Amino acid sequence: MSTPSVGTGEYTTGFVGGGASASDKKVGVVGLTLFDLRRRGKVSNLGMVGVNGTKFPAIREHLHKNITQAYNGLDTSFESFPDNSTKDPDAYKAAIEKLKPGDAITVFTPDPSHYPIALYAVERGIHVLLTKPAVKQLDHHQDLIRRAREKGVYVFVEHHKRFDPAYSDARFRAQKLGDFNYFYSYMSQPKYQLETFKSWAGRESDISYYLNSHHVDICDSMVQDRGYVPVKVSATSSKGVAVDLGCSEETEDTISLLVTWAKKDAPAKRAIAVYTASWTAPQRAGVHTNQYFHYLAADGEIRVDQAHRGYDVADDNVGQLQWINPFYMRYAPDEDGNFQGQTGYGYVSIEKFIDGCRAINEGTATLDDLNAKGLPTLKNTLATTAILEAGRRSIDEGREVGIAIEGGEWKLV
Repeated sequence: MSTPSVGTGEYTTGFVGGGASASDKKVGVVGLTLFDLRRRGKVSNLGMVGVNGTKFPAIREHLHKNITQAYNGLDTSFESFPDNSTKDPDAYKAAIEKLKPGDAITVFTPDPSHYPIALYAVERGIHVLLTKPAVKQLDHHQDLIRRAREKGVYVFVEHHKRFDPAYSDARFRAQKLGDFNYFYSYMSQPKYQLETFKSWAGRESDISYYLNSHHVDICDSMVQDRGYVPVKVSATSSKGVAVDLGCSEETEDTISLLVTWAKKDAPAKRAIAVYTASWTAPQRAGVHTNQYFHYLAADGEIRVDQAHRGYDVADDNVGQLQWINPFYMRYAPDEDGNFQGQTGYGYVSIEKFIDGCRAINEGTATLDDLNAKGLPTLKNTLATTAILEAGRRSIDEGREVGIAIEGGEWKLV
């Protein structure tokens, strides 16, 4: 199964601004995972698709130095689009047109591009892994669901927090705690991350789409099977820090979503959730991603702090105490020098997608089978897109935005 990666930035290659990212993804996630899955025989031909082909020689050098030489000669070869002398924002089309039905792509690009790229692939029978958020608009999400079903292709949203062991266990335990009552979450990244995102932050998307998407999806996955759906959203934001750092005037620092949930078969039963996300946390916060939530139900509560996992490192070269997260991507090699991060939830998320594509291709599973597993498919992540778009509209329009379901179709009111 050929699997080109659309988007060559931090999450795919770890290459940012001419060198390794300053974040915890110095060698990326998607590329490294796919190189290892190729070694394991789960994928075959790999590709990289960008806009500026002149970056590829440096990307290849970065991957060879930091992956091939670090992991016992792991093959990092790939076909690139466009060529090394060309800039082409539509290079993804040429890459997709070289594929055959049943092949797959991964899409880790700015949020507004997810829908047209996914649509181009789906219409040609290509499976798609979308970074979160799947898309920015509810109508686009529902359109992709319809078209993917017509073509029989698998579209998976890379909500990797579903595979974090603590979050996964919390989702399981929540099913035994009775009716949903309250959820609060916080997620942030240091201000230097805005250097990576400065070209699109505030212009093409916001911090809620980027970070709140994690916990909105986790909350939805905890309460969806209990019959809860979001019914209204009110959002607010703070501004000033990102703009002072050189971001566009539209860039918000922190966004909070206040969401009311109701039980479909008992509308009088309601719950509230507050999701807060920021990309203006302190530069030396000790963690790249601060993340925690509190879930309260009729018969109990759950608190998860995934910023401080009982593992900290003091390094004079760094100049601060760090809380490390090897449970996401385990970059340390094994005793033979090979990559051994197959249990990291960043890796697991991508492997789950590849396994789903292979099952569809081999006829051992249907789209309905995969939806029924509770995986973050397009069908199972619809509420997340509804909440995120409603939050954006709430801020822009200065009002509370309702979410309605009529005849199986979701809409904002």
